[in-house]
Amino acid sequence: MELKQLMIFQTAAQELNFTRTAEILCFAQSSITAQIKSLEDELGVPLFERLGKRVILSQAGHRFKLYADKILGVAEEAKMIVGENVEPSGTLTICASETQCTYRLPSLLRQFQNSFPKVQLVFRPGISEADFGGLLAKGALDAVLISMTPIVSDNLIVEPLVAEPIVIVSHPDHFLAQKQKVTALDLNGQPLLVTEECDYRRLFEESLTEAGVQPLSKLELGDVEAIKKCVMAGIGIAALPKIAVETEVAQGRLAELKWVGSDFPIVTQLVWHKDKWMSPALSAFLEVTRENIRKENITFQ
Repeated sequence: MELKQLMIFQTAAQELNFTRTAEILCFAQSSITAQIKSLEDELGVPLFERLGKRVILSQAGHRFKLYADKILGVAEEAKMIVGENVEPSGTLTICASETQCTYRLPSLLRQFQNSFPKVQLVFRPGISEADFGGLLAKGALDAVLISMTPIVSDNLIVEPLVAEPIVIVSHPDHFLAQKQKVTALDLNGQPLLVTEECDYRRLFEESLTEAGVQPLSKLELGDVEAIKKCVMAGIGIAALPKIAVETEVAQGRLAELKWVGSDFPIVTQLVWHKDKWMSPALSAFLEVTRENIRKENITFQ
């Protein structure tokens, strides 16, 4: 049993897709299949079940993954401790919300990869706010960068980075764009565009419900860019992170309404498990993320 086999198994167990595993690890898919088969032969049990084109972990695979994670973690820790000045390396699996992936990660990744080229980052977007805590506890994620209401947890370390202002936007020609004050009641009978379930959508909708507002219609779209295009087409009004719309507002393609309704206390936060070993790679990622985001000069109060 080799560390290389355990690394391949660990990645395959996370991805449940041998093609994706090969792409992440830069191996041929045939090599991935052969290494998994060799490991299964040595252990005498199948680690994966092949159901048509789908791959799932077997019961033995679930049990073995606990040990594979521990062995690889100890091996990485030993390597780093013995070679104190070794350049950060290895693989980090990060969950980032859509706002972070689209509007912050490109510049953050450029800086990180230039500084730490031996660290491979794997991003897993689309994980619900209810699920990432369990994935951090299992070691399936190393860290989370997410925008939501302040997280309180006994098991997680939560570092607030910046307040994430939420603004209400419309087409520039909408009559509400000319008002000096826009309240929740002004949205009564207006068509709304909303994201999939998230904290700022929930807070926005709660503020309307409390005011007794009945939207004309509500269209849910899967990503912020699609919502922006619909607002620019005059289809409806939306509540979105300011960072996502500031370019279009400055260009006059969107109008930020002068909202005097409820505040939306959304914060961009770095999160990792309290028992997570702080490897040089993870430490470097957290530091670059802090530095990159705080350059925006948004002070968290």
